[in-house]
Amino acid sequence: MRLTRFAACLAVALLLGGPATARETAPPSVPAHGVVGVQPQHLDPAFWVGRMEQADRVLMTPAAIDTRNARLWQLDASMHDLRALPATLDAATVRGWIEDLSQRPTGERWDVDGNPVPAATLDAMVANLALDAVPTSQPTRHGLVVHRAALRTFPTAQRMFSRQGETDIDRLQESALFPGTPVVIAHESGDGDWLFVVSPRYAAWIEKKHVAEGSAEQVSGYVDAAAYRVVTGATEHTVFTREEPRVSQLQLDMGVRVPLADLPPDQPVNGQHPYTAHILKLPVRNDDGSLAFAPALLQRIADSQPGYLPLTRANLVTQAFKFLGERYGWGHSYNARDCSGFVSEIYRSMGVQVPRNTSAQAVSPALSHVTFGKDDDRATRMAAVARLQVGDLVYIPGHVMMVIGRVDGAPYVIHDTNGGSVLGADGELRSMALNGVSVTPLLPMMFNRNESYVDRMTSIVRPHGTLDLPR
Repeated sequence: MRLTRFAACLAVALLLGGPATARETAPPSVPAHGVVGVQPQHLDPAFWVGRMEQADRVLMTPAAIDTRNARLWQLDASMHDLRALPATLDAATVRGWIEDLSQRPTGERWDVDGNPVPAATLDAMVANLALDAVPTSQPTRHGLVVHRAALRTFPTAQRMFSRQGETDIDRLQESALFPGTPVVIAHESGDGDWLFVVSPRYAAWIEKKHVAEGSAEQVSGYVDAAAYRVVTGATEHTVFTREEPRVSQLQLDMGVRVPLADLPPDQPVNGQHPYTAHILKLPVRNDDGSLAFAPALLQRIADSQPGYLPLTRANLVTQAFKFLGERYGWGHSYNARDCSGFVSEIYRSMGVQVPRNTSAQAVSPALSHVTFGKDDDRATRMAAVARLQVGDLVYIPGHVMMVIGRVDGAPYVIHDTNGGSVLGADGELRSMALNGVSVTPLLPMMFNRNESYVDRMTSIVRPHGTLDLPR
């Protein structure tokens, strides 16, 4: 993630609900709320789904998705196939993982109160890496995450910012992991409170209290469970229980896959009859840090499915709109998500895996994509924009947007952004301060005073099929 993920963070026209064209369209209207080109109907997913032809056509079968996912693990260096790691980890590998991430900041940093972070604080963070304590070799240790938890650049919860008074972009926040995520435990911080873990999509520091350590067989058995529920809401929570507080009101985010517990359906679970709920099997951490499992109830009315949703254009749009209005959360902070987390969780609810960060998503060798460079002129870029399909991901430096359709030939996107600017009638750059999951037309969006998003477009990715764009 780091600075490379700074968020500002193409086939048939009828599929997008309007005629595709390479020409520039007239500037959209500016309503009272100030977000250009967006009317109340544009904030309803039914508006976009209703404009599609074959909205419910399956774009990739589960077998095709499994094949695509397997290619991702094989070809994409940002992904980690935990099963392929050796039974023993050597010091060079572990130190390489840590040093690749945990690099001492070179510029000035500020704390949440606007005070400069002392050099001594940075020195202490580096010392807490305890790199000298990495053994020459160690058995590969496995675990499961038991709560949604932050992944950090250094083993510290201290928030740190690159601009005084700017407290949204915490430069030590990397991402988040969710209950049931498998990890390899590679190292422990000097203070003993943090673990450096390797998850399928990220390697970073996590508080030790959020990880339960078990055998490779326990972890793989949980991940491979045949009976499970997939969370298809933005966020859902398990039922409150005094009897087992470790799984009480546990947050489960979109796309999380949770095995079902093999328990009698007519016996109480945590003091409650389960007939109105699904009985989940969740990992918990014992006092000694070891892995155990406990049942928990997820209400039947909660937004979940017995498997992944079909990969259709209607589902892509519907899932995206479940986050509409959620505040932007850099690196999954604020109990939310950022632009790359947003699109990855939409696709994850349909079983499609994508890398964590925009820098990796935009060029992944396992995903169908086309890239753009400084030699690609406006006409080339507009020809590609004219052939965008619903679900396509459009990248500019550090940011990603998902296409949802067209209005009068102009493409619209939904994206999780901490910015959003357009040129005003006076030709000056005007910030809309969106700072959340937002719907906007693509073409008016400006990267800076002189360049639009299209001018700075670096890549278009089609996770749901094959991309064939003019160059």
